[in-house]
Amino acid sequence: MRLKSFYAKTMTEAMQMIREALGEDAIIVATREENGGRSVRVTAAIDRMDDGPAFEIAPKPRTARRPSAGIPQDYLQYDLEEDAEDAINEVLTDTLLRHGFPSDISDNVLSTATLMGMPDPQSALRAALEQTFSFAPLPLKSHKALMLIGAPGAGKTLATAKLAARAVMAGRKAAVISTDTIRAGGVEQLEAFTKLLQIQLKKSRNAKELRAHLETTRDCDMVLIDTGGCNPFDVDDMRGLAGLMDSGAVEPVMVMAAGGDAEESAEMARCFAVLGVQRLLPTRLDIARRMGGLFAAASRSGIAFSEASNTPMVADGIVTLSAQSLSNLLLPPSMRGRPSTTRGAAQTAPNKSIRRTG
Repeated sequence: MRLKSFYAKTMTEAMQMIREALGEDAIIVATREENGGRSVRVTAAIDRMDDGPAFEIAPKPRTARRPSAGIPQDYLQYDLEEDAEDAINEVLTDTLLRHGFPSDISDNVLSTATLMGMPDPQSALRAALEQTFSFAPLPLKSHKALMLIGAPGAGKTLATAKLAARAVMAGRKAAVISTDTIRAGGVEQLEAFTKLLQIQLKKSRNAKELRAHLETTRDCDMVLIDTGGCNPFDVDDMRGLAGLMDSGAVEPVMVMAAGGDAEESAEMARCFAVLGVQRLLPTRLDIARRMGGLFAAASRSGIAFSEASNTPMVADGIVTLSAQSLSNLLLPPSMRGRPSTTRGAAQTAPNKSIRRTG
């Protein structure tokens, strides 16, 4: 991917410059008014067609800070602060492109980062994420049972085991209920984990049985409910899930695997949000290379980031998400201060920037 920024008096002039420099296949990544609206800055991208640099900035017109008497100052003036700001924006633009952010969300993050005025790309990204997204960590003690829901294969069973392990290690009394009684091996997998934690696994085949189990676990600090995979686009699946949620005091938590298509992830999240989901628990952060789907899901649905899974290990596999941890995930230290020279995020090294805290 080749990035280039263009500066002109009008958008028409900028588009002409883009066509001449990058061709008709160039994609507009971001636009921004500068110099009080008297000029524009447009960042465009195109797949690399040669071995040239993957990232460059078109030369910016410069003039003396104090023009001679009688000679009008040019329409663009740039100082060192603007140069630093441009460099930060270029790094962030490249980062969001690598992760497959939709253009509207990318523009929002970039605009917010610019307004925050931070001195480096990582702190600018952290501040922008903090302002753009919501964060709501899961409690270690709750009067509501946490029901983990999501599409098939999202990692709900393993996430349930990890949350149960965290509660036990924190000295909380935990209970685990599984409604995933149809899928082959679903109950057996979770039961193997609960035995190690010395927690009895309760099984519910329907809403009536779930209601009865919830009554018997009222004295627990944490009640976790594992559910079978639900197709958010299937009316019957969603109706069945809603029936389970009506069994008692339950808070649904959406589990979503990282690395999915941004638009499809966002559509899934909007469907689950209709059921009252307010928290998102991402999984597979250790193997995914593109995180745009998770951010699209959170942004388009209004759901807050909570915890995440970044390892297959049960005892040490849950991390609390924050603007800082997510900025580290998107822009690891090896990528800070310079644009990517790879064609895609799949060529980057494994991401180890999120670590367990607490």
